[in-house]
Amino acid sequence: MVRIRVLVVDDHRIFAESLAAALAAEPDVDVSAAGSGPAALRCLERAASEGRRFDVLLVDADLGGHVPGTRPAAPVRSGDEDGLVDGISLVTGVRSGQPGVRIVVLAEKDDPRRAALALGAGASGWVAKDCSLSRLLSVIRGVLRDETHLPPALLTGVLRELTAARKHRTESELLVESLTPREREVLRCMVAGLGRKAVAERLYLSPHTVRTHMQNVLGKLGVHSTLAAVALARRAGVGPADLTGDVVERGGQLA
Repeated sequence: MVRIRVLVVDDHRIFAESLAAALAAEPDVDVSAAGSGPAALRCLERAASEGRRFDVLLVDADLGGHVPGTRPAAPVRSGDEDGLVDGISLVTGVRSGQPGVRIVVLAEKDDPRRAALALGAGASGWVAKDCSLSRLLSVIRGVLRDETHLPPALLTGVLRELTAARKHRTESELLVESLTPREREVLRCMVAGLGRKAVAERLYLSPHTVRTHMQNVLGKLGVHSTLAAVALARRAGVGPADLTGDVVERGGQLA
């Protein structure tokens, strides 16, 4: 018998343990539980190192108490011990690090916007927490067949949200393409959270030159703040500068 390895990730201990116990009663399901995003990441890493990867994650949409969508979801590699890693960011991080794992988001209520965020982050399903065990098992087995599961009542709203997000992404990509190579590198530094002085040191430029580049970036992107520029860059798929690698070479090639 092929066994399905499931990890329940929920910071409500009673719910997580109850769900894990119910799933464990199935003859073909092995279950573990984690009470936070960081704990889930540790479980995944340990299982992978031991050659027994999880097949499916069941992730609480409200994990950590954050409201997904209030900040751009980013790959998660670590977190604090209080579990302050929201559900959508955890989905993004897990899909980035272990793309073979299927993820189903468990939610207290239906929300088209948040469900679209979950699917966009790489989740394969959005299921109500109060659904029947048979329904949940059907979804678990379905996502392992590469199916996507959504409540029928959410389908129209989620499609509308995904279409709008795709439109915004396309517009953002066109704006980013208008930047010079140097301006894009400055933008990546901004996404990484670097200030003007740090960008200048990294790119071997004067603070005055960096200020000019930043002003040009804001003008070309049509925004008025660094925060807005970073949000637009994220929508366009622009990642942060790699702060662990070598700095950009001195010279004028990217100017």
